[in-house]
Amino acid sequence: MSPQGHKDRLSAVDASFLHQEKQASHMHVGALVIFEGPPPSRDEFAEHIESRLDLVPRYRQKLAFPRFEMGRPFWVDDPRFNIDYHLRHTALPAPGSMDQLRQLVGRIYSQRLDRSKPLWEVWLIQGVHEDGDSSERFALISKTHHALVDGISGVDISTVLFDHSPVPAETEERAKWAPQPEPSDVDLVAEGVKGLVRTPVGLAGRAIGAVSRPRELAGQALEAAEGVGEIVWAGMNPAPDVPLNVPIGPHRRVWWVRSRLEDFKAIKDALGGTVNDVVLAVVAGALGRWLRQRGIRTEGLELRALVPVSIRGEEDRGSLGNRIAVMRGPLPVYAEDPVERLRIVRESMGGLKESKQALGAEVISGLQDFAPPTLLAQASRLNFSTRLFNLIVTNVPGPQFPLYLLGREMEEIVPIAFLPENHALAIAIMSYNGKLDFGLLGDYDAMPDIDTVGRLIEETLDELLEIARSAARPKERAG
Repeated sequence: MSPQGHKDRLSAVDASFLHQEKQASHMHVGALVIFEGPPPSRDEFAEHIESRLDLVPRYRQKLAFPRFEMGRPFWVDDPRFNIDYHLRHTALPAPGSMDQLRQLVGRIYSQRLDRSKPLWEVWLIQGVHEDGDSSERFALISKTHHALVDGISGVDISTVLFDHSPVPAETEERAKWAPQPEPSDVDLVAEGVKGLVRTPVGLAGRAIGAVSRPRELAGQALEAAEGVGEIVWAGMNPAPDVPLNVPIGPHRRVWWVRSRLEDFKAIKDALGGTVNDVVLAVVAGALGRWLRQRGIRTEGLELRALVPVSIRGEEDRGSLGNRIAVMRGPLPVYAEDPVERLRIVRESMGGLKESKQALGAEVISGLQDFAPPTLLAQASRLNFSTRLFNLIVTNVPGPQFPLYLLGREMEEIVPIAFLPENHALAIAIMSYNGKLDFGLLGDYDAMPDIDTVGRLIEETLDELLEIARSAARPKERAG
């Protein structure tokens, strides 16, 4: 294998995101990033990206599919790679409002990435203005296929483009990039055969290792079986049928909600739980009110959120690809009392972490490593079956210090997830430098009131924060 990762095979999880992509379900993710100050020129920005692409060689690689279904696809160097295709440049018409920016993000996220090219785009947007503020700003809109990067590794990879100080870090002088020869169909089939041959050898090696530590392996096997069993049980008990789960089209709406990380910390300090518990309780409160506004009865109704959990270790920091498992977290929309709702989420999430559910998801992903593509497609549908959850809610911790692009400070970052089939809404949350932004992605036709969900998130957060502050006052006086 070359240092460029030429002819790396996609992992099972990465390949599953290709299998799940349909005409109306795009599997790209990314973010809207807003900066203060004047924008760099297109040439300056293109030069900046190219100077750092050696640090992420996958961004110059495309997919190659072996014939006869001889294993999962490969990443191969793209001999026709052209930065001009991947870097798009546009400007908002005056006045450059947030509504105009939201519409642009929605249109960009409505278009699938071209699988014949490296699976990413970055848009440089000029003429951005905060409503009521004439200060000059610009934005970046990034779009990367989920097969290439997940939320956690995406944070690490962002350090390639962004700096920790206004003075850009100097990059080492490197030789001009030269792509490896593009493999022929025969080469790819041969690589697929090698993979199939290595599989039983790897299994045999594991079997030999198991002989030397039978008790340890027996315990792990029992845990794994319990975990898979919990997922199968969840599959037999599908998520409730609500207006969030309807056929969707390819077009998207986007909305975002700005908040402060310290508010979430104040709530969890006063009322218990974790920041993620508070996030889920806020989302549950907003969705409960949204459903009731649509005339849906919520008594006894509990939605399920697909909550991705990173299993990326320190040794994986900075690497591309997906190292995730998933849990189905509870959204008790029936609980109208904010404190009770947080308590339910806290206790339920605590139980899920102690259960084998996340382990079971990882075991299924591991089994996919030994499956031919046809079985892989079936297994990915089991793991990410749209019947198991009502919407994705993913919370990604970001850096708690300012980042810069060519001397311009990043003001905020809005994460954007993806919509699986029959899912009209996805919510991604990310913290950055004391802020915490909710990025809402909705189907254009099914979620014309996506802004209502955003405002209800603000409303339910304010309620919990006021209760937390009231609870903290007697403690402060007693102290």
